Formats: sequence, C-alpha cells, structure tokens
Amino acid sequence: MLPTYRENAEGALAAAEAAATAGLDGVFAFDHLWPMGHPERPALAPFPVLAAVAVRWPSLCVGPLVARVGLFGSDHLIEYFATLDSLAPGRVIAALGTGDHLSRDEQLAYGLPYRSATVRRAMLADAIGALAPKMTVWCGAGSPATNELARNLGVTLNLWDVSPAGVAESASSGPVSWAGPLGDDPAAVITGLSRAGAAWAVASAVSSIERLAEWRSSQ
Repeated sequence: MLPTYRENAEGALAAAEAAATAGLDGVFAFDHLWPMGHPERPALAPFPVLAAVAVRWPSLCVGPLVARVGLFGSDHLIEYFATLDSLAPGRVIAALGTGDHLSRDEQLAYGLPYRSATVRRAMLADAIGALAPKMTVWCGAGSPATNELARNLGVTLNLWDVSPAGVAESASSGPVSWAGPLGDDPAAVITGLSRAGAAWAVASAVSSIERLAEWRSSQ
C-alpha cells in the first residue's frame, strides 16, 4: 500500500520506486476521504496517484484497495478504471467494494449519499460486470451476500487481515487475494498465505520493502 495519507504524493512515488526496484508485483492506494477515524488528516485521491505510478514504472501493477462504488457511483468508477487501463494496459487491478458503516461519516461530511447495502451491491454488480471482461477484478470481502456476489460473478475475493486458515476456507470456493499488515516477519506471513491459496498478498504495513524483496528473490 502506498502512503497516501499525506499532504503530497512525494512519499507515495518514492515507495512505488522502491517497490519497482525491489521487483515487487504491484502497488495499491486506499480510497478514503480521510484516514479511517481521523477526519483532521489529509488523504490523496487514489486514481491520480496510481496513474502517475503507472506511467513511471511499467513493471508495476496498480489498483485501489478498494474503490468504493458508493463514493462515486459505478459509472464514474468504470470510466476511472478505463482511463487507468489506457495508461497501464494489462496492469490494472480493479479492486472494488461496497464500503460499510465505518466509512459512512466520510460521505455524509461531504454531502454524498450513503445508500443502503442492497443498492450498493447492485452498483457493485454493475461495475464488476462492465470491468471483468477487460481487466482483473477483485471484490472486497464483506457480508455473506457480497461474498456470494463475487463468487457468482467469478471474480477474486479480497480478504482483509484474515488468518491463513480463513484464506484456505475462502479459497476452497474460488480465487482469493489478501491484504493486511505483514508484521515483523513478512516472509513467514506471505509463505503461509501462499500455501493457503492467496494469489496476492498486499502489505498494508511492512517494516521494510527490502525484506519483501529478499523473500521474492528466494522463490
């Protein structure tokens, strides 16, 4: 995850350069109007940052984690991803989600509607249907209904900070990716997740990109 809870994009671009140099597969950006629980702090919009990364480092896949359909609506998100894909064809991961009550205050503070879960899932289904034929799509795991939607549409289910046992359970019904903190021993965590069936592990916090590079080079 790129550090985007900042006043400017310098840190995010530096992290992307380090990731590319280390041979990592991709970088991601949060989609929030402020860091969770901290409305006094800044947050960069994910798509402009990812576009800047995509054109600078062609070895990296890019994507938000996750883009919330309730924030902009499915039509806008489809256009955002199409634009990003034009800059990085074949390297965009369209990670989408419905959002939940934890992000409700962000939307209300900016005068944006907070729609029901049923409406947000319908919007999510529309976005997945439009994007899945064109690029890799992940669906943020959530309620059983959202998880079932991902499985019915045949896209990857993205799990947040789930144990390897939980990953293995979800992987038994279809493709999964994982995101969360890797802690002090990222190699051990990634190895366990890989064995459990996760195709991707996205580090929300990691002590050192170099340690990830060491793991990667050992494979």
